[in-house]
Amino acid sequence: MTCKTANSTNGCGPGEPGTSRWAWEVALPATGHAPGLARQATREVLTSWHVAHLEETAVLFVSELVTNAVRHACTGGSTLVLRLEAEGTTLRIEVHDTDPRWPQPGTPAGLDESGFGFVIVDALANNWGVSETAQGKAVWAELDTRPGHQPG
Repeated sequence: MTCKTANSTNGCGPGEPGTSRWAWEVALPATGHAPGLARQATREVLTSWHVAHLEETAVLFVSELVTNAVRHACTGGSTLVLRLEAEGTTLRIEVHDTDPRWPQPGTPAGLDESGFGFVIVDALANNWGVSETAQGKAVWAELDTRPGHQPG
């Protein structure tokens, strides 16, 4: 697991006065261990950025997006990249993989045990989507960083 961090601030966290942009990313193995590693790293980054109030929702998004990439993206054994970026009052969570095929969200039946990832993201995110990248795609979701702001 390798990490990169960059920020250009005056010592504040995202969403606070004097903040411009914060970015952090980690390369993860495209294996079943990736979601757990991603959840732990996300908790640590959000705490260091002073937006721990977003932890529950952000970690849920990270878990769903990374799990979907591990399960459904044809990565050929390459790594995934989790990127967290905060600018102004927006936290953007991105999961990059090398599969150019976009996810095909469905509507799970009432007793299904899986398939709810994008339903959850759609309900809780301020915005979400998929972007093409040079290596494949990035699936992303955004949250408002202001304390007390309701997602969705």
